[in-house]
Amino acid sequence: MFFSSTEEMTPGSSSEPRPSSSTPAQWQLNMRGGADRISSSVGSSGGYSNSRAACESSQMFFSSTEEMTPGSRSEPRPSSSTPAQWQLKSSGIADRINSSVGSSAHSTPALSHPGRTPQRDLNKTTSSSASTSHASSVIVAVVEGRGLARGEIGMASINVKYPELVLSQFADTGTYAKVITKLHNLMPLEILMPDTASVKGQGTKLYSLITDTFPSVTFTPVLRKYFNEKKGLEYIQQLCVPEFNTVLMEVQTKYYCLASASALLKYFEFVQNSIYAPKSLKVVFTGSEQTAMIDAISASNLELVVNHRHHRSEHTLFGVLNYTKTPGGERRLRSNILEPLLDEVTINSRLDTIEELLRNEELFFGLKNAIAQFLDIDELLSALVLVPKQETVPVAEAKITQIIKLKHILELVPSLKAMLQHSRTPLLEAYCSSLEDSRFNSILDLIKSLINDDTSYMKGSLTMRTQKCYAVRPNISEFLDIARRAYTEVIDDIAELVAQLGEKYSLPLRTSFSNTRGFFIQMRLEGVVLPAGKLPEEFIKVTRQKSNCSFSTVDLMKMNDHCEEALKDIFHMSYVVVSKLLNEVYEHIHCLYKLSDAVSMLDMLLSLAHACTVSDYVRPEFTDTLAIKQARHPILERISGQQSISNNIYISEGSNFVILTGPNMSGKSTYLKQAALCQIMAQIGSFLPAEYASVRIADQIFTRIGVDDDFETNSSTFMVEMKEVSYIIHNASNKSLIIIDELGRGTSPEEGIGICHSICEFLINIKAFTLFATHFLELCQLETLYPNVENQHMQVQHVRAGDGRAEKVVYTYQLSRGHSEERNYGIRAAEMTNLPPEVIEEAKTIAATISQKLWAKHYSDPATRKQRADHRLATRLLQAARNSRLDPESLRQYLKGLKRQYEAEIQNATESIEMEE
Repeated sequence: MFFSSTEEMTPGSSSEPRPSSSTPAQWQLNMRGGADRISSSVGSSGGYSNSRAACESSQMFFSSTEEMTPGSRSEPRPSSSTPAQWQLKSSGIADRINSSVGSSAHSTPALSHPGRTPQRDLNKTTSSSASTSHASSVIVAVVEGRGLARGEIGMASINVKYPELVLSQFADTGTYAKVITKLHNLMPLEILMPDTASVKGQGTKLYSLITDTFPSVTFTPVLRKYFNEKKGLEYIQQLCVPEFNTVLMEVQTKYYCLASASALLKYFEFVQNSIYAPKSLKVVFTGSEQTAMIDAISASNLELVVNHRHHRSEHTLFGVLNYTKTPGGERRLRSNILEPLLDEVTINSRLDTIEELLRNEELFFGLKNAIAQFLDIDELLSALVLVPKQETVPVAEAKITQIIKLKHILELVPSLKAMLQHSRTPLLEAYCSSLEDSRFNSILDLIKSLINDDTSYMKGSLTMRTQKCYAVRPNISEFLDIARRAYTEVIDDIAELVAQLGEKYSLPLRTSFSNTRGFFIQMRLEGVVLPAGKLPEEFIKVTRQKSNCSFSTVDLMKMNDHCEEALKDIFHMSYVVVSKLLNEVYEHIHCLYKLSDAVSMLDMLLSLAHACTVSDYVRPEFTDTLAIKQARHPILERISGQQSISNNIYISEGSNFVILTGPNMSGKSTYLKQAALCQIMAQIGSFLPAEYASVRIADQIFTRIGVDDDFETNSSTFMVEMKEVSYIIHNASNKSLIIIDELGRGTSPEEGIGICHSICEFLINIKAFTLFATHFLELCQLETLYPNVENQHMQVQHVRAGDGRAEKVVYTYQLSRGHSEERNYGIRAAEMTNLPPEVIEEAKTIAATISQKLWAKHYSDPATRKQRADHRLATRLLQAARNSRLDPESLRQYLKGLKRQYEAEIQNATESIEMEE
């Protein structure tokens, strides 16, 4: 048995575990008769053969009288007397995966662990950072080491819409956080874990964390023995496309991700009732060091792919940048936003490409039109490389459709290549050369040798049905030609029948077709006089919709049955030809992966270039400083339909900690999110909404925004804050970007200020780029203690009303140096409510007394000011040495300006010392 039961079978045991009483009869396969071995199912290297018998080797999921060892070269074949059990009708999983997200699927008791995995609505988003337009279609297997290896975690994932096995292994600091973030980005449909980590024990920390974080995702415990690293490596050797074999060098010592791959591939074969063709699967290993990490909370706070108010709203960063034309390009853009790049060379190559697309309109529009013609190559690839274990009419029809789609896609390659030949940037030239692969022509020639030239992919049920029927060339199969003639005769008879009925009753009848009804008769009722005021009794199954009337006859229904029988024969015999063709296509499958990569990347880059044409964006450069001139909030700009108020963003090594103050509703939160969004846009290779942008690449982006209680975990506002900040402190590095909006407001002011002060000092010392918004003005004194702290505030203006008495606050949303001088802005906000006037006046009196005592102590030590001037000069000299592109004369003037500024600051500090003396 593949799923865990109450009694686990030990390796090498000769007895069969007794099936659970709750297990349906379909799952209780009696294999004691000793099934025959299929000697050809696994070749000398342990790989799958192309024989049909090899497709029926899924017995390994169940315990049998003779357990198969990981290195064995043959697999048990199911008994021919129990074919129905192998159709997996009771599980509901195969149907759920085939439709990605259908209606709620009900798993059998054998599939789930009672009490931990409730029935789930699969129509719901499975991740807080998931876009509702991206239905879940990923299965993930996760395993954690035991004993001394606890904390080392392997993960394998596969998307049912794209034949790519993604392997990951985590073993460094913040392992659990990285695993949860990865799962959020994958939006899993189902998660597999060893039963020893869940069902049989009390549940490991990882198990509890995953099930608590993803309550709506189906969780499936699997016998630990299927997490076998040796078998996982064999699978990869068998299935990996030769051109991706370099992944073997990366993963051969990554035991836990190999173990996950072993369980995942067997489970996937089990639920899909199909296997991957040999040497057809793309296998990649992704390490956490290759992309920037954005945790799920930060992705939600920043509204990267999901809007807080309306989940279907396009007012997200993804919605702002998404002008893609293909599903592959859309998936790639989403993935890049959630996991931005770290490699500066790769980012700049994308920026070079976008710059060329913006300069060359002919190239931009030519590529856009060419890309828009492509179908979903990823989904087609996934269907092509899956070999079904049973040959049915729907399977045959689907394979014929796939060949027609493949022909359509390959015929578009020359036009795409022709457009790329006019490009000049290295990335576009690389994709152009990849499309010059002779294997594209080889596959197309193979297809054209068996498929009619005029066969093409078309929308419309009847049109596509006709294309599939006549896809294979004539004279290749005599029986196929006979079946087609029979089909044509039936179609002619249907047309003749409808014409005769029209003449008989003097009615304007026409023939229509739908997949559900087949051929039927349709008539427009306007201006038609029916005999005796009603339809003839010969017409049955009558339906009326507005001014149209649809019906059938007994003879027409019989002809439909004859038509379906003829079609089954056609599809079956066409499938024989197509199967041989597919076996030859598998030899060139790598070039289709290259085409998929090229189309999705070009689509994403065109989308990013399109976003630049909608608004005024600028290309960023990469230095050791985050300096953005007149930056704008990209999402706010989309909402308003015009350029929003802009502000400068400046964080450097010399002033890496910025404390932001200002009244409520003055724009602090918008400014913080704006900085983080610009950072992410730069790292995916996008232009930014600004006049100038210099960006330091961040390895992680953290946010702490919002003050909500968590009722599910019984956590108060303050506890939620502390958990989030604790996560930041334990995972942040000196290359991180940290955004904190309000902290310590869920407890008393004294404790809140104390905790904020301590946390600020910790973040100041790790040198991460930090933007810290607060209403605690006491924190502004940190500027006098640390030279790398800078105070900034959002300006407001006070305007007197016409009578000269009432005062109105006008928000400018402009950033200025120094801390906010505003006092009692909380009380002003309270005045806008229905609080009694005497309560407001009393509050003003008490607040004024406390404020007077506080600011009497606020001063800047002259020695600290001198130290701050030294620090600022040193860091700016370092920045000039690293990043300056000025000519000698301009650089000389810049250095003179630095000198004058430093001398002025030193003089002010000296005068302060003399005044104190």
